[in-house]
Amino acid sequence: MRFVLTSLVALGLLTAPALAESVDLELVFAAAGSGSIDDAELRLQRQGWANALTSPDVLNGIKDGPIGAIAVAFMEWGGPSSQVLIVDWHLIRDEASARIFADKLMSAPRGATGYNSISNAIDFSVRLVETNRHEGTRKVIDVSGDGPNMNGRPLEQARADALAKGFTINALAIRRPGSGRPGGPGGMSLEDYYGQSVIGGPGSFVEISDETRPFAVAARRKLLTEIAGTGGASRHASR
Repeated sequence: MRFVLTSLVALGLLTAPALAESVDLELVFAAAGSGSIDDAELRLQRQGWANALTSPDVLNGIKDGPIGAIAVAFMEWGGPSSQVLIVDWHLIRDEASARIFADKLMSAPRGATGYNSISNAIDFSVRLVETNRHEGTRKVIDVSGDGPNMNGRPLEQARADALAKGFTINALAIRRPGSGRPGGPGGMSLEDYYGQSVIGGPGSFVEISDETRPFAVAARRKLLTEIAGTGGASRHASR
């Protein structure tokens, strides 16, 4: 009997699900990969996030957290049926682990097609967090794009569902220099649209990339703020 019980305990230990690993932050980069983003712009965005994540100030910010580690995943979105996981979850705690993630990001092929379903990108990001093996003090979806939601389920519903589950949604508005386009619907600026319709949760904010603030600079500023959990400097939402 003792042998049987010992065997059952051992079997239970072998088949028990792995315990979630604690991190300071679970962060999904939800980057636009739609038809309005050409290959050069896509690479510029990926390089900006890769450089930000491996920068000394961001790495120091990660190390200064209570746990000293964050979990990150990178997806690109296009139309309603096109959400592509570019780099799966990685634990980032130092330069070496950040570099592995950055190298995978820069070498991954393009995958997203179609036009602008921010709502479905938010839904996809929520599922990524809910099914990973990490447990963060904060859960953040980092939406970056150059236009409004155009397709998929209503953005208001996707946003509300994510906020009800304790997520914070931040945004990076990519304003094209010299394009003459406001970016948002009805002549609204893209950053105002993102501020009203996309972001939400504690300390949520919109960062801006334009002719005065290159994408790489905006990405690093945004990532530093998200790691610190202090809220943003551009535009805030209390929703």
